[in-house]
Amino acid sequence: MENQILNHDFFMRQALVEAKRAYEQDEVPIGAVVVCNNKIIARAHNLTETLNDVTAHAEMQAITAAANVLGGKYLANCTLYVTVEPCPMCAGGLGWSQIPKIVYGTKDLKRGYSLISPKALHPKTEVIGGILEHDCAELIINFFKEKRR
Repeated sequence: MENQILNHDFFMRQALVEAKRAYEQDEVPIGAVVVCNNKIIARAHNLTETLNDVTAHAEMQAITAAANVLGGKYLANCTLYVTVEPCPMCAGGLGWSQIPKIVYGTKDLKRGYSLISPKALHPKTEVIGGILEHDCAELIINFFKEKRR
């Protein structure tokens, strides 16, 4: 169990690296990595401003990148690590990908899927929240504080 927690911390730190890249690009700082067989196969962060595309969330970018690596649309045997709880759109995409596990950092109390559409994920998907929660929350809180100045 402790080894699993260490893995969750390690991979969430990698998602935080992606979130910081988004922050540096003036994007909402959410980052994601997809892990398959204990190896990162995809890295992504929000690109909605850069691509002028409201669907270019970190999770959606990560799903596409991982599917390209795997050569198919299903993310079997994969885990998504994402710094903020997925929104309903991303949860729907993750549901269609049939990803078996999602690990997130901090909840999204306004637009998180668990609040708005809790059945969007595949019914067998395991969800673990609160990994490096403080670090993930602090990054996004600071981003929006700076925006409001």
